Amino acid sequence: MADRVTVIGWDGSPLTATARAALGAATLVAGAAHHLALPEVPPTAERIRLGSLTLAARRIAAHRGTAVVLADGDPGFFGVVRTLRAPEYGLEVEVVPAVSSVAAAFARAGMPWDDAHVVVAHPRTLRRAVNVCRAHTKVAVLTAPGAGPAELGLLLEGVHRTFVICEELGTEREQVTVVTSDKAADHTWRDPNVVIVVGGRIGAAEGGGWIAGRDPSAGPRGWTLPAGAYDGPLGEGETQPLRVAQLARLGPRTGDLVWDIGCGSGAFAVEAARAGAAVLAVDRDPTACARTDAAARRHGVQLQIVHGTAPHVLENLPEPDVVRIGGGGPGVVPAVADRRPQRIVTHAVTRDAAERVGRDLTEHGYDVECSLLQSVELDTRHWTETERSVAFLLSGVLPDRAP
Repeated sequence: MADRVTVIGWDGSPLTATARAALGAATLVAGAAHHLALPEVPPTAERIRLGSLTLAARRIAAHRGTAVVLADGDPGFFGVVRTLRAPEYGLEVEVVPAVSSVAAAFARAGMPWDDAHVVVAHPRTLRRAVNVCRAHTKVAVLTAPGAGPAELGLLLEGVHRTFVICEELGTEREQVTVVTSDKAADHTWRDPNVVIVVGGRIGAAEGGGWIAGRDPSAGPRGWTLPAGAYDGPLGEGETQPLRVAQLARLGPRTGDLVWDIGCGSGAFAVEAARAGAAVLAVDRDPTACARTDAAARRHGVQLQIVHGTAPHVLENLPEPDVVRIGGGGPGVVPAVADRRPQRIVTHAVTRDAAERVGRDLTEHGYDVECSLLQSVELDTRHWTETERSVAFLLSGVLPDRAP
């Protein structure tokens, strides 16, 4: 086992005395090509070109001597420290940090970043990273080969964002480029790079303050808002008790893409977005689309509005994680189930309609639950009934994609 492992962050600045001393005593040095070319690396040290962090960690753990790992930026921030500290390697790690590549990127752009979300994009997490970019107005994306600016731009089709692309920060080849998201795919970008994604409406939930990223306490408390928070009447599938139950069944969260089909007033779409999810709100009625857009503006959330008739309009939409079906007719449930979201929730006003939806979901491999919800609103001055609603709440969970 290595006697000591020192992880040194590198941001292009001259190495500190502590970092130079650690390198001078190293018998093994691991890093990228530009790290191994540094003049401070001892010529007699064994060198490991970092590719697979797991393989590198195994070699370091088996090394008899003093090891140094060089990494770009702050190695404790989405970096190599997490892998090296895994219990299976048994390594004692000292860290000499540097300015993180995210902090450097925002510095180059001259922007604050306490109100930004930071995500890591590689081929396995690219879609979720894109969903964060859909849902929030300022996001830093730590990219990887195959999940870079071009891929981000392609997957953000229909959502206008500005990209600040910072290539090879700290090197002589450093370059900062500003393009719109639809133009990012027209260029080949050098690795490593960081992409700052900005755009969308700035609302009450954005802008920084006491906590990094989005302030979870911004806006009113509660999973759902009262009917008075939305202009005009709500539809039969938009009562507050039903919305609470729908949100509880779907559980939208940061990184998800939610389809809200038959968005009506926008009540469910806004509340899914308040939970941090990216939302596509679909309706065939232009008035409903306008109401949903106005509700999103009023409550400071990001929505993409899609005007069209389901199920046909759904064919070209990006893959959803969870779907709420508020309307659209009997053909919508099978069309949505064909896209294999993790969860689907809808409602019916009659038992026959509920049974038909349940059969459609079951035939597509979903585990189905159904509840009969009855809510009664009371005037507490006189304790008299003011409104009553009854609906069948149906949800389907795809077992091989749960939770």
